[in-house]
Amino acid sequence: VQLVESGGGLVQPGGSLRLSCAASGFTFSNYDMRWYRQGPGKERELVASITSAGGSTNYANSVKGRFTISRDNAKNTLYLQMNSLKPEDTAVYYCSVRRVPYTYWGQGTQVTVSS
Repeated sequence: VQLVESGGGLVQPGGSLRLSCAASGFTFSNYDMRWYRQGPGKERELVASITSAGGSTNYANSVKGRFTISRDNAKNTLYLQMNSLKPEDTAVYYCSVRRVPYTYWGQGTQVTVSS
């Protein structure tokens, strides 16, 4: 299993970024996927999740209405569209898949929201 995130960077408050996670080594379309983040000095937290076919999504209250999780099963890619970014969104963002009994993580992509 390999998960490779990209798309992070430095953005001003109110700006937007789209993160991508390229997946390989497993049948992507069979698995629910998740985005997590870990801010400086904070524990890793679940940001958003999406079911295998993309029919159902869930969000942390802190990002609801601003972030959108999506997936393209033909491209084996997971996305996170982040709008109206705030300084408190600054974190390393990780995509994740649970294939029992293991949970797999990417290396993460840094998102910094600052003026």
